[in-house]
Amino acid sequence: MKTRTVYETRLVPHTVGGRTRLVPDEVAIELPAPPRDWDRTVLTGVTAVAVLVLTACVVWSTASVGGLLSRVVIEPAAYGAAIVFDLAWIACMAVEWLARYDPDRARLPRAAGHVALLVAMLAVGAHGWIAGYPEIGIVGAAVSGLAKGLWTVVLRHQTPPLDARTREFLRQELAEAGASLALIPVQRQVLRARGLVAAEQAALPAGPDTPDADPDQSGQDTDRPDQSDEQPPGPPMTIKDAVRTAVDSGLTEPDRVLAYVRKRADANARPDTVDRYIRLARMAG
Repeated sequence: MKTRTVYETRLVPHTVGGRTRLVPDEVAIELPAPPRDWDRTVLTGVTAVAVLVLTACVVWSTASVGGLLSRVVIEPAAYGAAIVFDLAWIACMAVEWLARYDPDRARLPRAAGHVALLVAMLAVGAHGWIAGYPEIGIVGAAVSGLAKGLWTVVLRHQTPPLDARTREFLRQELAEAGASLALIPVQRQVLRARGLVAAEQAALPAGPDTPDADPDQSGQDTDRPDQSDEQPPGPPMTIKDAVRTAVDSGLTEPDRVLAYVRKRADANARPDTVDRYIRLARMAG
């Protein structure tokens, strides 16, 4: 039976001068070696062959299509555009692999990949035809088709089969996660809009036409001079937090920001302190 050596570090007692301490010591342990996974070995070899074929395909297709386009444009631009023909169907194939658990989502990249592959094959064939070697053009176009077919076989083999109920379960899981993710920017927009409204209401002075104005002050209790207007709803805020909220809500004038801070955070806030926090908030934003 084959074995493999595994090194483990253990604490062992060690005595020096009559004093014993536990010190780490590396110990070699012989364990049975697992049998070789030939399926994984073969799959790794096939994947390596597919990568090699794909690389050769990209080189050949780029050289062929680049030679075709270089008849009308400079070579750097021609070969830069030529590589797009293969990268398009390769990218579509990668997206198809990412959507392997959802057949509905994989259908579009699969169709787009076939179209992009057909365009690339036609371009390679056209180069051979124009050069006077139609046979070479047909064989060169087949290189892209073989590379695409080989990768399709490899990816299909690595895609686990799923029954209809399991696919529906996964689809609902992704839909629920996607809905939670989509709520994040919406909540940000809502909070930003509410902050803007609150900042505007706090910064604008109450006039005779505003609903907050109260021209009749006769009902105020004169026996309690310390009685003041109610603070706006919400948790208490520091001057820095109030300035940040005002700036994020779109207030740019220092006077309006100061009015909001004095109403929301500190009625005795100093203008120079508010200005400093405004600069910090703009730099952070």
